Amino acid sequence: MNPVVSQPRYGGGGTMASDWQTGECDCCNDLGICLCGTFFPLCLSCQIASDMDECCLCGASVAMRTKYRTKYGIPGSICSDFLWLMCFPQCALCQLKRDIEKRKAMNAF
Repeated sequence: MNPVVSQPRYGGGGTMASDWQTGECDCCNDLGICLCGTFFPLCLSCQIASDMDECCLCGASVAMRTKYRTKYGIPGSICSDFLWLMCFPQCALCQLKRDIEKRKAMNAF
């Protein structure tokens, strides 16, 4: 039995590799998102899900973060997505929303 050594890419591998637009703890890059994620994480989760045309309850899921990361070729793993969402859920949510907003501003979303 051969172990899986790499994750499949979204869209058949046709996406360019990139990285997160901001770090997990770069809250000062967008204070509005940071405050929303801190005090209203469910609202921020719904905004993320809406941006990605998914069900509102999916915004804070490992699957949503993994889907986004693989779509844009952002390095990482399902394990790292899980750990960030379990240990630092608000930071992970805010990072994802900041990234979405920055890609929208660059017309790359």
